[in-house]
Amino acid sequence: MSLVAACRRVGLLVLVASTVLTLVTAAGAVVPESAGHARTQAASSVAGVIVEPSKLGSTAGMKPVYQFVLSARKSVDLTMYELIDPSMVNDLVADQRRRVKVRVILDTNRERSRNEPAFEALKAGGVKVVWADTDYEATHQKTITVDGARSLILTANLTYEYYTTTRDFGVWDTNPEDVAAIEAVFNADFVHRPIRPPNGKDLVWSPGSQARMLAVVAGAKHTLSIENEEMGDSTVTSAIVAAAARGVKVEVTMTENSSYDSDWTAIVRAGGHVHLYKDSSSDLYIHAKTTIADAGFGTRRIYVGSINFSSASMDRNRELGIITTDTTIVNDVNTVVTRDYSNCRAATDCRNYD
Repeated sequence: MSLVAACRRVGLLVLVASTVLTLVTAAGAVVPESAGHARTQAASSVAGVIVEPSKLGSTAGMKPVYQFVLSARKSVDLTMYELIDPSMVNDLVADQRRRVKVRVILDTNRERSRNEPAFEALKAGGVKVVWADTDYEATHQKTITVDGARSLILTANLTYEYYTTTRDFGVWDTNPEDVAAIEAVFNADFVHRPIRPPNGKDLVWSPGSQARMLAVVAGAKHTLSIENEEMGDSTVTSAIVAAAARGVKVEVTMTENSSYDSDWTAIVRAGGHVHLYKDSSSDLYIHAKTTIADAGFGTRRIYVGSINFSSASMDRNRELGIITTDTTIVNDVNTVVTRDYSNCRAATDCRNYD
């Protein structure tokens, strides 16, 4: 999360189903259920895509994520850039007290001061918590794995003050190859041991993610929809420009930041479209990192994860994302991204390059 987003407020996180439902409560009213009840609900909760914030879905607030953590029977492994959520900290400690093996890695190079209260509370509660390896410019990854069998890959930090106004996504991953790879990297990162991260079936890791991120952009034949917090990598910008120039319908939705004016101008000049939300606490803040190629076509492909379109994020940080052709994930995320793009108009304090 950039400094300009520091004023984002408390909010909600909801589970996206295959149909559009009605939001029933606000995140502020959500109280995590007991561990026992959460375990009985876990099978139905762990599915599809998580969107923050959204009017899609019927499960309010952080409830699906809290339930996921409390459903653990053996282990919880969490890697997080920012952990500033007392409910999550309490749930992790509760897991530890009922003899679940809980391990946590928190970023130290950029977010140590903000992570310090959670670090100390987890440590006091008996959780094995460590500061991330300082060899990375930042540990920007946002992943939770339960029982070595299910992982939640997020674009969102676990920072309660951002839940209301910040667009983010999460993807549940139960593929055994992916989960094993995530656990292998966690085990190495927990003890600061070098590792060449395995990609499993669908994963993309940083450092070293640029080529696979570019492949999603270069593979687009019909449409390319992007939400990202950061740009600035000239190679990625050139790939997006090339897509627009070859006739791909390119739509980029971001939050206004003059640092990326040259990137956006190049995309528009090539025939692409850029919609920008105002950088204001009253406007939706685009923190998501997703690239959707050819939604609705047989060539569909999507990236979702913690990796921004910046050289630091792709080349120097510890990051994790997923690249998949899964129809449900593509359609659910694309529905939200398309709505964000369409809602971004002058009447909503949105600056459009069109």
